[in-house]
Amino acid sequence: MRPRILLLRALGLGDFLTGVPAYRAVRRAFPDHELILAAPGELAGLAALDGSLDRLLPTPGLGPIAWRHQPPEVAVNLHGTGADSHLILERLNPGRLITYHSDPLPDWSEDHERRRWCRLLEHAGIPADPDDFELTAPPRPQLPYTIVHPGAAFPARRWPAERFAAVARWLHHHGHRLRITGTGAETALARQVAERAGLPREASIAGRTALTDLAGIIATARLVISGDTGIAHLATAYRRPSVVLFGPIPPAQWGPPYRPYHAALWPADLDYRGNPHGMSVDPALERITISDVLGAIELVLSNQPSGSAQNTPPGAKQAV
Repeated sequence: MRPRILLLRALGLGDFLTGVPAYRAVRRAFPDHELILAAPGELAGLAALDGSLDRLLPTPGLGPIAWRHQPPEVAVNLHGTGADSHLILERLNPGRLITYHSDPLPDWSEDHERRRWCRLLEHAGIPADPDDFELTAPPRPQLPYTIVHPGAAFPARRWPAERFAAVARWLHHHGHRLRITGTGAETALARQVAERAGLPREASIAGRTALTDLAGIIATARLVISGDTGIAHLATAYRRPSVVLFGPIPPAQWGPPYRPYHAALWPADLDYRGNPHGMSVDPALERITISDVLGAIELVLSNQPSGSAQNTPPGAKQAV
């Protein structure tokens, strides 16, 4: 039986994707171990596409982990810096615990999320490459849709629906084959955007697409337009042109790498970090106009990906 390593990142889609460089670094460091990720069960299909993980242990949040084995040889806290996540792993009595609670403390700073977790591993003596985040496309090809994703986990990160609808209407007028995506909880929002844009009912696929199927759609998308949410990270992982609207968190922390076919919109004059769990649209996000988004669309579509794109520091932003 192979020794086991447990990674804790019991968060959502975007968090899972920004953790990919860390998963792969641990896999390279421990090629003969069973690598288990504690994360929400709905991510299992996507976890299988990453290639570094052996399996996902369904873990919906910071509750007890359903660990039924001998203590893991190594446990890695990729969830956060809080005491709760640290103690959850400590109670499993791992042979080695890698965490931001270690002594001496690694440097936790307001850095890009991918670099932050790679830095933790580097501090523990595990080489990690924050640019190692791309995914292999799912095997079932999809038509090249343009994706408009108006939803986000909290209202602070939701650009107004009527503005998404105006952008979708413009895209439809310019010949784009559109799909409006979202979770089951975002079905009404997606339908509202589709209706206001004058799209047929079947254009809204919110709540009707499994995550692996959605990944296949994103992997071949002509263009992806969204707020700062998991769909944006899928577009980055599959090298698809994207326009991402940021607020309340700046793209320096969660944005795509610099590539000519990614646009990260953020007010240029702001030195600001708002509340990502806020219950009303963030002022930074609200300042992004329909014209800003249409201009960014034209820019990224004139810079379609070809060959290997060079990654310079993540978080490049287009001023608005």
